Amino acid sequence: MRQNARLRTAAIGTFSAALLASGALAAPPASAAPTTIRFVDIAGEGGTVLKANVVSPADSGTGAAHPVVVLPTSWAIPQVEYLAQAQKLADTGYIVVSYNSRGFWQSGGEIEVGGPEDVADASAVIDWALANTAADPEHVGMAGVSYGAGISLLAAAHDPRIKAVAALSGWGDLIDSIYSGRTQHAMATTLLGGSGYLTGRPSAELQQVLADFLGSNLGKEDEMIAWGKLRSPATYLDGLRRNKPAVFLGNAWGDTIFPPNQYADFFEKLSGPKRLELRPGDHATAEATGLLGLPNDTWTDTRRWFDHYLKGEDNGVAGEAPVRLSSRSGGGYENYPDWKSVGADRRKLDLAGSQTVRANVDSGANGGITLLSNALDQLIKLPPTVSVPLLPRLWAAVWQSEKYDSEQRVRGTVKLHTTLTPTKESGTLVAYLYDVGPLGLGKLVSNAPYTFHGRTPGQPFGVDLELFSTAYDVPSGHRLALVVDTVDPLYIEHNPTGAQLTFSSPAADPSYLSVPLREQ
Repeated sequence: MRQNARLRTAAIGTFSAALLASGALAAPPASAAPTTIRFVDIAGEGGTVLKANVVSPADSGTGAAHPVVVLPTSWAIPQVEYLAQAQKLADTGYIVVSYNSRGFWQSGGEIEVGGPEDVADASAVIDWALANTAADPEHVGMAGVSYGAGISLLAAAHDPRIKAVAALSGWGDLIDSIYSGRTQHAMATTLLGGSGYLTGRPSAELQQVLADFLGSNLGKEDEMIAWGKLRSPATYLDGLRRNKPAVFLGNAWGDTIFPPNQYADFFEKLSGPKRLELRPGDHATAEATGLLGLPNDTWTDTRRWFDHYLKGEDNGVAGEAPVRLSSRSGGGYENYPDWKSVGADRRKLDLAGSQTVRANVDSGANGGITLLSNALDQLIKLPPTVSVPLLPRLWAAVWQSEKYDSEQRVRGTVKLHTTLTPTKESGTLVAYLYDVGPLGLGKLVSNAPYTFHGRTPGQPFGVDLELFSTAYDVPSGHRLALVVDTVDPLYIEHNPTGAQLTFSSPAADPSYLSVPLREQ
């Protein structure tokens, strides 16, 4: 136990040194009064000790009240995570309290994954800030990345003191994030579970849920879904509507842990002041440079959000478009009045004919590697690629559009409708959309899994599948290709040995791909 504590302390010191080396914790200019940083213990729910730091403006001891922002840490990240951004906020008059979420690093308790204890902890940190700093009780905000984003949204639904939230790379629906299409997102869940064991103490309940989830224990499916709903901000929309916080949501198109679909759906259901921003990248990569104190659009917009809704600054935020997107292909930002207006112009691609694929073999088409592939797309425009002409048709069904004579701006959620006839009662398919160039090289535009159970072998049924939302420009002279196979390292597949899947397009119910496009 003492050795673990020493390792965690050393890791915090290493992380702090990295921030210092990057300039994130550099001293403010000589002309500016310095902020103060102090490390404190805060009693959370049930007296659990939460390790925290407080960054305060230079004049916080004069008796004047300051707006306060509370920052729960990301999953598996120590409490120094937000020091660079906390200092930027404090430099402009905020008191900032960042704390290590329960169960991680040197905080007490066990990992509860946004459970009731985590929600109560957030309120306890606000209580502490109001009692021990010059925080203004009428101007309280919360923000966070990933795990901190989810906790912030959950807390805002339960604590009416929270007036503004910035939830970056978070989740609105936990089940729709890691179990979309009734398919376990294996790589993402394994990464989360492994890092949780490495840096914290998972609760017995979490350990059991992980074992049942990754072990495909269908007998516990209803229990796991109920567990996830308890931890989903979408479950508490009534509380958010009642408390009316101003909600800022930021995410990446390629987030392989919390895909953008579920965030966009959650955004549409919110009322009151709200904004959704989507950028290229994978989980938390859109915010990463800001954590090192470097220029970052997401964090800049977060501070502007708080400046308006916590400090009352007339900085134009209220008059800006609620939805702001940056295409994976570049070209700056696009503004929309709501999510429904994104890709409002749709084009249907007929998926004619019948194709049969054998299961249990990876065709070569896949969604990449969690955290890596879509980060490469963000940085050097290199998404997962495949040679479409060389895909083995025994294990992959392929449909292609005609060559486009103009650029096609895909925006929003691609939808697949088809008729499936399985040879077994269970199965999994993964659909991929590719941008195919003249030489047949396909760049991944989007993908999504779909799993079924309890079907009658040989009996066809309809499948409707939403691929993960995206913003991608298909160049003139290229074509789109839909590829469907049965195995992808990102997901757990449920195809019995020897299974085959047949995709058909009956005259009474034709198969199609509905592609959302931005008007030229």
